[in-house]
Amino acid sequence: MVQIFEPLLMAREALREQLIILDKRVRDAARADRVCRRLMSAPGVGAIVAMTFRAAVDQPDRFRSSKQVGACFGLTPRKYQSGETDRSGSISRAGDASVRVALFEAAHVIMTRVAAWSKLKAWAMNVAKRRGAKRAKVALARKLGVVLHRMWVDESEFRFGNPAQA
Repeated sequence: MVQIFEPLLMAREALREQLIILDKRVRDAARADRVCRRLMSAPGVGAIVAMTFRAAVDQPDRFRSSKQVGACFGLTPRKYQSGETDRSGSISRAGDASVRVALFEAAHVIMTRVAAWSKLKAWAMNVAKRRGAKRAKVALARKLGVVLHRMWVDESEFRFGNPAQA
């Protein structure tokens, strides 16, 4: 039995070592890039989210408004309109799925793991009370995309806001 598992464990260890090396390269590349460093100042945004967002947006001036970022990555409600029927559905899922997933994961981290309160987190928690946690995370992901784009265009750092207001 040991003869079967020993090669599998050795392969797993080799993959784990390569994953550690790859993760370090991604973090180093994100730290070396000025835009990614700025994006990582936002809560919940790490090296992978910053690199994914930067690669997908590429040129921030192609969006006339930061609000268009959410629609570009499929984080806006799908609409069905025909005659008198007008229904809003789930998110449209248009655009790059990896960015959508990265923004959703960052929103999840903001709502569950980030201890520092910001206006963004307070807004998401209020949405979660009214509409539920999953919808709040999708809404926060859309809003986070807008905030990251605006930070990139304005060349500004993330502002947490006053703790009293949060």
